[in-house]
Amino acid sequence: MATINFGGVLEEVVTREEFPMEKAREVLKNETIAIIGYGVQGPGQALNLKDNGFNVIIGQRKNSKTWDKAVADGWVPGETLFEIEEAAQKGTIIQYLLSDAGQIALWPTLKPYLTKGKALYFSHGFGITYKDQTNIIPPADVDVILVAPKGSGTSLRRLFLAGQGLNSSYAIFQDATGRAKERVVALGIGVGSGYLFETDFKKEVFSDLTGERGSLMGAIQGIFAAQYQTLRSNGHSPSEAFNETVEELTQSLMPLVAENGMDWMYANCSTTAQRGALDWWKKFKDATQPVFDELYASVAAGKEAARSINLNSQADYREKLNAELEELRNSEMWQAGAAVRKLRPGK
Repeated sequence: MATINFGGVLEEVVTREEFPMEKAREVLKNETIAIIGYGVQGPGQALNLKDNGFNVIIGQRKNSKTWDKAVADGWVPGETLFEIEEAAQKGTIIQYLLSDAGQIALWPTLKPYLTKGKALYFSHGFGITYKDQTNIIPPADVDVILVAPKGSGTSLRRLFLAGQGLNSSYAIFQDATGRAKERVVALGIGVGSGYLFETDFKKEVFSDLTGERGSLMGAIQGIFAAQYQTLRSNGHSPSEAFNETVEELTQSLMPLVAENGMDWMYANCSTTAQRGALDWWKKFKDATQPVFDELYASVAAGKEAARSINLNSQADYREKLNAELEELRNSEMWQAGAAVRKLRPGK
């Protein structure tokens, strides 16, 4: 492990230098990795593992869109693509990469295949952390591990193909074999992580649910909508409002922040922008801090999990979800965004 100074806090991380791909392949040379689920995380992790030289098979239902997607991605029925039960039986490591709702529904089917010495792998701590609600309780004689890439499966694959990596957290919930640590780190390197940092299942899901509802998706959409509305209410055109709210941030500033940090951005913008940002960022922090504290408390109390499980189990959930997404898609701001994207050079 490497010890890194994160803003004055020392933290141990695993990089490809300390744990190279050759070592990961050696650790898992006798393992069959069965990917159950080929939706959000499944394709990226499976393809990266395969390209890195690991023994990977896919478990999916026949005659489904995801089965067809797996075939299109090069997985061969009867050789590397199987029905879920057969893949689970063949796998020594079972990567359980269905949606949270899908994991709950399939658990009674999967559990009998978790025989002694196998490893059950997650990329989200939801099912285990909220086991009182999900009923996902693994047998005591299997390893239960987690690697959670900090981004979508699409991003994981895209960065892998570009010769880069996506940072991931890793965790061990249950070490039945004494090999859980080397197994999980090898898998984290194998799926294409830039570096790995340690967490536990509870912290992973608490931070993940807070982030999704907060700065990654929920809060950022709310801030976009509020600023866009203010500009439009004061007579600015949709094009001007969208460009000043979204386009400049996503196309110009955030790539630079990702590369150099916000401190660098503040030091390298105009003096007017710099002064305004320094004067106003703490006001926004003070305004939103109570909301984030309320959000985290709701996550920690299991309320967000309960709401998700309850709504996903309703027969008309997909219909209601599509209506909500359609409302977002048809909002003036994102209709303006669609028009702006078409006008980008090269489109």
